[in-house]
Amino acid sequence: MKLVKLSSVAFALVWLSGCNTLGLNGNDDGLMDGEDGVIVEDRGITTGGIDGDGVNGSDIGDGAETQVIVGEDAYQGDSLDDPANALSNRVVYFEYDSSSVREQDYLTLEAHAAYLADNPTARVRLEGHTDQRGSREYNLALGERRALAIRQILMIQGASVNQFQVTSFGEERPQSEGDGEVNWQNNRRVELIYTGR
Repeated sequence: MKLVKLSSVAFALVWLSGCNTLGLNGNDDGLMDGEDGVIVEDRGITTGGIDGDGVNGSDIGDGAETQVIVGEDAYQGDSLDDPANALSNRVVYFEYDSSSVREQDYLTLEAHAAYLADNPTARVRLEGHTDQRGSREYNLALGERRALAIRQILMIQGASVNQFQVTSFGEERPQSEGDGEVNWQNNRRVELIYTGR
C-alpha cells in the first residue's frame, strides 16, 4: 500500500516538474507570446443575441475565449485570395423578385468596401443575374437593379464610383439549371468579379 502511495507522489512530482519546463507561452521554446513571429490573439465569443443559425449566443461558450495563433503559417498573399477571409465570398444572393440586399450579406460587403477603399486601383465588375421566371427584358432590368444595389452599398462604405462596372445578364447565365427553389435561389445573385488590382 505504501508503495502505491509513494509511486503516486513520485508521479505527481515528475508531472509538475515537466510543467515547469514549458516556456511562458505554453511551448517548450522558452519564448514569450509575440516573440519570433508568433502572435497570440484573444477573440472572445459574443454572448447574448441570436446568431445566424437562430441559436441564442449565450447558450454556446457563455463568455469563453478562443485563441488564434498567427505566425509563419499565416496567409501571406493578397487578402482577396485568402479562403479564410470574408473577401473570398464574391456572390450575393437575393430573394425572389427583389433587389434588396439581405442583412446576412452586409458583413461580406463591408469587407469588400474596405478592400476597395484601401486599394483605389482595384476594379470590380458587378454582374447581376436572375432566375428564369419573368420576361427577358424584366430580368435584365432586375439584374441591373441588383448590381446597382450592391454598388450603392459599397460606395456608401468608401469605394469610389470609378472602381465599378455594372452588367446584367438577367436569366442568360444560370448558375444552376432546372426548375425548383434551390436552382432559382442559386441564380438570383450578383457576382463580384475583380478585374484589376
